[in-house]
Amino acid sequence: MDLAAGELRRSGIRVRLQEQPFQVLAYLLQHPGEIVTRDELRQRLWPADTFVDFDHSLNTAVNKVREALGDSASSPRYLETVARRGYRFLAPVESAHSGPKDAGTEPLVTQLNGSPLHPELDVPLPHRSITRALFGLIQIMYLVFYLVALFRLGEIDRVTNSFLPGWVATGILVAVITTAGVGIPLRCYLFTASAFDYRRLGEKFQKLFLAILVLDQLWAVAPFLMAQKIGFGAAFAATAALLYVPFSERTLVRMAYS
Repeated sequence: MDLAAGELRRSGIRVRLQEQPFQVLAYLLQHPGEIVTRDELRQRLWPADTFVDFDHSLNTAVNKVREALGDSASSPRYLETVARRGYRFLAPVESAHSGPKDAGTEPLVTQLNGSPLHPELDVPLPHRSITRALFGLIQIMYLVFYLVALFRLGEIDRVTNSFLPGWVATGILVAVITTAGVGIPLRCYLFTASAFDYRRLGEKFQKLFLAILVLDQLWAVAPFLMAQKIGFGAAFAATAALLYVPFSERTLVRMAYS
């Protein structure tokens, strides 16, 4: 973070941050490990003759700081909310000229030279909006699968009857209807929870993961129903990719909500 230039960078890439959130972060960096009260921030950054909704403005600024740092209010690594008091910057702050200013659990230099690592996965911590967007796109993908399958049940029945015994084809048709009926509300829940940034999504997903895994593994073989059109090789490749999707969902959730 370059105070003189008014810039915040992560891995050398400039992160856009508005003036008010930037000033909030700058003030917190000047007091690492200390509790900075909301009143202190108001006196420092909002002059007495400024007529604004202070609580809303400060909450918005803090949320933008967390978004810029890839941080989470529920599991803070940098900016912690101290209930009914204020905020505390958790990570150690290091001046580019004078060396360490404070000791803590995770390195963060004033100019943000390094990319912070996820505490559990040991990978660079991505922007939460990116992981949430990817997670939401996966839910949309499955919703499309379910809806297309339900609208084309006749074709699925025809394809399965062409190379399978009648009772097996009927079983597949029933499985498609049943799993799609379960999957549609499940995907709607996961999509909306991610879209509205439900803070307990990580906990809920862990409880649902086994059911999601079974459901996704069943639908992973769906490309073989189109093997006559796309070829066995393409169907095999698509199935292999779909088998991995539930594990990528779990990773995305852990990156955004742990």
